[in-house]
Amino acid sequence: MKLRNGLDSLLRPQDSVLVLIDHQPFQLTNLNSHEPQMVVNNSTALAKAAKAFNVPTILTSVLAERGGLIFPQITDVFPGQEVIDRTLINTWEDKKVVDAVKATGRKQLIIAGLWTEVCVAMPAIQALGEGWDVTVVTDASGGVSVEAHQVAIQRMIGAGANMMTWLAVAAEWQRDWARAETAGALTDVLLQHAAGSGIAYLWEQQLLNTPVPAVEA
Repeated sequence: MKLRNGLDSLLRPQDSVLVLIDHQPFQLTNLNSHEPQMVVNNSTALAKAAKAFNVPTILTSVLAERGGLIFPQITDVFPGQEVIDRTLINTWEDKKVVDAVKATGRKQLIIAGLWTEVCVAMPAIQALGEGWDVTVVTDASGGVSVEAHQVAIQRMIGAGANMMTWLAVAAEWQRDWARAETAGALTDVLLQHAAGSGIAYLWEQQLLNTPVPAVEA
């Protein structure tokens, strides 16, 4: 297997395309690998980060009429955008989704979804076999058990996939805080979704804006 290393292996926003798969109520009800609130938060943060970096994002659901609509926290990030609803469990067998990804002209395919062992593993493994550079965002995904999630990750690593968390993806897209055109938008995502890191940033701003007490002579 070809090792994923070197500068060229890092994610670049201009080469990335994000596919968010089946973040729906039915899947969330049997999510046991993570706190459900965490997955909603993290998938929303990933969506917002993608928007901040102008990374094309494809939203897809499966049998939404029965399984429910994609979380509004995600669809609100892309108002008016079509959600591609499928009958196929494996997203990468759905021609409409694959055509939408190919139309971007990008080869760094980033995937997150519910459940990891089914709706993430299948497309990731198939896309890898077709030559795509696949990254799975593990904390914006989740499975029916801790074991199911972890075994799926091991299976995808064995097939050549790259594993990251949403904050690592966002940091890799930013790469340099001198990139002012995205730094502000990324900071807003951190404030809203990065918990302690966001609060620490606010505290830092508070301290920097607190006048130094005058020293009496």
